Amino acid sequence: MIEKDFVTEGLKRTKIDEFLESELDRAGYGGMDVQVTPLGTMVIVRAERPGMVIGRGGKTVRAITQTLKNEFELDNPQVEVKQVDVPELNPRIMASKIANMLQRGMHFRRVAYSNIRRIMGAGAQGVEITISGKIRGSRSAVAKFVEGYIKKCGEPATKYVQEGFSTVRLKPGVLGVYVRIMPPEAVLPDKVEIIAPQIEETIEEVEEVVDESESVEVSEEIESLDDTEELEDLEDLEEISEDIEEVAEDSEEVEEVEVAEESDSDDSEKSEDSDKE
Repeated sequence: MIEKDFVTEGLKRTKIDEFLESELDRAGYGGMDVQVTPLGTMVIVRAERPGMVIGRGGKTVRAITQTLKNEFELDNPQVEVKQVDVPELNPRIMASKIANMLQRGMHFRRVAYSNIRRIMGAGAQGVEITISGKIRGSRSAVAKFVEGYIKKCGEPATKYVQEGFSTVRLKPGVLGVYVRIMPPEAVLPDKVEIIAPQIEETIEEVEEVVDESESVEVSEEIESLDDTEELEDLEDLEEISEDIEEVAEDSEEVEEVEVAEESDSDDSEKSEDSDKE
């Protein structure tokens, strides 16, 4: 049955995860992924301190690879170690740190609030820390600490919210630490972004329109001025031509008068000559 194969594969992955968590607790184990390839099975281990996962000369990695091959019957297992960039945003690492702090005898409220500040300081949208067990006395109790915005149900709760769990054994009994973190890159479907009106751009557009209208008006005025200057030039030319014509007429009249005077003088000279004779 296909369902039985899925269940068997899920149980195997869970056992591998528990084995790696117990072996790499001091290295800051942050989870693992199993990818089946044609060349073999790739096991990607995320840790806060990859050097402790690799070991001196790769001794720890080789031991883990041999265990995965013999006990869990993985086909040609290959272990790849990746460092966790921001440990404060990994719920498994934070749950393990809270458990270690409780193991050293610190008060659970102080531990919870200090880790909440660290997680929110790393940029998380929300965090929820739950500590259950005999935290106050002989009777079991649950203390829940919440900060920020975190989804509780629906698809966003299963898609975006990351969870981590750890246990710690104390004298009164066993305490369970449950951490849920909403990462900063999660974009919820009900998020509405209100865009402010772009006043500066509208002002610039209005100024451009005003500048264009002013330039058009100035060009029209220049054209009108050019037209008026042309008209004035034509009028000046006409006036000059009229002046020239008047001067020409005056010069012609003067020449006619001079010619008439010369003819009169000739006639008078001729009359005087005739009288002398």
